[in-house]
Amino acid sequence: MDLSLKTESFTQDRRDWLGSAHGTDAPVSVTLDVSKFTKATHYPNGFIKSGIPLGKVTATGRYGPYDGAATDGREDLVGFLFTAQDVDARGVASTSAVGSMLIHCFIREAKLPVPVDADGKTAVSGRIIFV
Repeated sequence: MDLSLKTESFTQDRRDWLGSAHGTDAPVSVTLDVSKFTKATHYPNGFIKSGIPLGKVTATGRYGPYDGAATDGREDLVGFLFTAQDVDARGVASTSAVGSMLIHCFIREAKLPVPVDADGKTAVSGRIIFV
């Protein structure tokens, strides 16, 4: 029996970037490639923030943060991370994490944790509406 003190971290998931509940009933399951995310930007508290725009890494089929300047597939925006994902909150860095992605929704652009450029918006035009 282990009676030692253990600590666990939690975060409150902010979803004020969602413009409505539209599309939240049908998120898509995705595997995140944690090595593509930057700790200071995407998971400073150990959790990848919800609302992060995602692109699919062509070589692996995993998802990373959308980056219009990337050449590995992430230059095409495909959706937004729906729920925050623990990747380092317990002090054990993950190499991958399973998350959920919204591919059809309304987005409050000003509330996103990171901005999306015009090319990203064009890539999801008709599926994702920026308000």
